Amino acid sequence: MLRKYTLNYRCYGQTWESHTLENEDYTLEITDEPEHLRVVLHPKHTLQLLDFSVSFYYEFRAQDWFYAGGYQSWTTSREYKSTEVQKNYIPLAKMSAFTRHLAGISADSSFIDYPEKPGVFHSHCYTYIRNRDKVKLFGSLDEKTGYTIFRVKMNENAFTIRKDVYGKETDAPITLLDIACFEGGYDEVFDRYFGMMNMPETRHGALSGYTSWYNYFQNIDERIILRDLDGLDAVQDVVNIFQVDDGYETFVGDWLDPNPKKFPHGMGYIAQRIHEKGYKAGLWLAPFNAQRVSRIAKEHPDWLVKDEKGNPVLGCAGWGGAYTLDLYNEEARDYIRHVFDVVLNEWGYDMVKLDFLYSECMVPRHGKSRGEIMCEAMDFLRECVGDKLLLGCGVPIGPALGKVDACRISCDVDLSYAGKYYNVLHVNNEIPSAQNAILNTVFRRHLNGRAFMSDPDVFFLRNHNLKFTKEQKLLLARINNLLGNVLFVSDNAGAYDAEQTGLLHAFLQKTKAVVTSAAFTAPERIRLEILDDGKTGVLEFDLKKGVILTDG
Repeated sequence: MLRKYTLNYRCYGQTWESHTLENEDYTLEITDEPEHLRVVLHPKHTLQLLDFSVSFYYEFRAQDWFYAGGYQSWTTSREYKSTEVQKNYIPLAKMSAFTRHLAGISADSSFIDYPEKPGVFHSHCYTYIRNRDKVKLFGSLDEKTGYTIFRVKMNENAFTIRKDVYGKETDAPITLLDIACFEGGYDEVFDRYFGMMNMPETRHGALSGYTSWYNYFQNIDERIILRDLDGLDAVQDVVNIFQVDDGYETFVGDWLDPNPKKFPHGMGYIAQRIHEKGYKAGLWLAPFNAQRVSRIAKEHPDWLVKDEKGNPVLGCAGWGGAYTLDLYNEEARDYIRHVFDVVLNEWGYDMVKLDFLYSECMVPRHGKSRGEIMCEAMDFLRECVGDKLLLGCGVPIGPALGKVDACRISCDVDLSYAGKYYNVLHVNNEIPSAQNAILNTVFRRHLNGRAFMSDPDVFFLRNHNLKFTKEQKLLLARINNLLGNVLFVSDNAGAYDAEQTGLLHAFLQKTKAVVTSAAFTAPERIRLEILDDGKTGVLEFDLKKGVILTDG
C-alpha cells in the first residue's frame, strides 16, 4: 500500500517538514505488514519533534461506520456514518484564549482540530470500521512516545494515523508508531487486540455498591455516610464496595486534612465501619490537583505545572479552579506517595477512585510529549497504589490500559436525564448527561472485561433530587448492568420502598447476558442484540427520550 510519511521537527534553530524515509537528520525504520505497521525513528542528532503522521488511501463503502473513540474517559465515543459530523465546542467558547481553555480544559481540542465537516472524524488509541457484522480494527500497541490519533475523511477515502509527539526531544531511537490491524467479527478483533497487552487480572471481576457523589456532591459528613452505609443492609448480600466521594477533605489537594467538623472521627474510622459491613472501602481523590485556595497550592507554588510565562496552569475548572502538581517535581511526587501511603495503609482503604488525571499532561514539558507524560503518570500511580484497586476517571484511555483495575468509560450522568441547559449548546464533548453516558457505555462495551472493569457511572432509583422518569432510571440501570462491571448506586437505599429495594438487589447483581451487537437504527435510536442463557433478544431504545421501545 502506498503511504505518505510526514515528520515535522526542529533542529539547529529551524523547523522542518520532511516526507523522506532518510535525510541528514534522521532515518525511519519501517515494518509494513498486513497486520502490523511499525515506525522507528533513528535520529542522527538531537531533534525536537512536533508531529508525525502516515497517510494512505482507504476505500470507504456506503454501509461503513467509523468508531470515534474519545480522548479521555468522559469524552463522547460512538460510531459515525459518512453523512454525520463530529462536533467540537460552540463558537461562543472561542471568544478568547481563556474561554477556549475553559471549554477545552478536559478535551483534546488544544492539539486536534475539528473541521466539523461530514465524514471527517478522529479516534484516540484505536478505532474500527464496521460494515454490518464485519470489523476492521486499527489499534496502537505503544502510547509511550505520544498519543496515537486516527483521522479519516470518509468522503475522500483518506485515512491518516498521527502521533502527537509535540514537545518530545530525543537523540536516541524511539518508536513513533506500533499499530496492529485485524479483520473479523467485533468480539474477535477486540479479543486479539487486547490479548496482545498485559492487563491486570482484576479486569475480570465486578464491583457492586455505592458512591456518595450524586446525591450530596461535596455536602457529605460522617452522619450521612454512616446512614447510607446502613441503608444498604437490605441488599448486603449483593454489595461488595462502598465508596466515599469528594467532600471529606478541607480543600482539594489537602487530602490528609479531613474536615474535622464533617468527619470528627477521621477517615480511618469510616473505612473501619465499612469493613465491619464486609465491604471494600473506596475513597475518591484527584491526586494531581490542588485547589487554588488549598494549603498545598499556597505553601508549595514551586510544585505546580507552569505555562511558558511561569504562571500556574488551571487544570480543572471545578472548585473555583484547581492547579496541577508537577509529576516531575520530586517533592510533589513524595507528597503524592505519602498521601497514598496514609489513605491505603494507615486509613485502610481498599480502592481509590482517581479523578481529573488528564490535567497532568496538558502541558508538554521536560522534553516529553503529552502522551508520554500521561503514560509515566499512570505508571507512577500504579506504583503508589500497589496491589490495592485503582479506578481511573477523567483519564486518557490509551495510557490507562494495563494500569487501572477499573475505569470510567463515560461522562458524569448528571441529576437530569438530558443534562443541563448548556448540553444543548454543546460546550464540549465531556459535558455530563445520562444520554451521553449511555451512548459511551454502549459503544465502549468492548473495553469491559478485556481492558479493565468498565465503570459506566451510577444509576438511580430514588424519587427525589432527580429529574428522571421512572423509565429513564430503569433504562440507565439496565444498560449499566448489561455493559458495565462497576455497578454503583448513589442513593440512600434506606429510604427505598419495597419495589425500589427489589430493583436495587437485581441491578447490583451483574447479569450473565451478553450484548452481541449494537447499532443505531435511527439518529436517536439504538438497538442491542442480546444473548441470555442461550436465548436471543433485542433491547431497542430512544436515547434522546430515554424510552425503551423493544425489550425481549
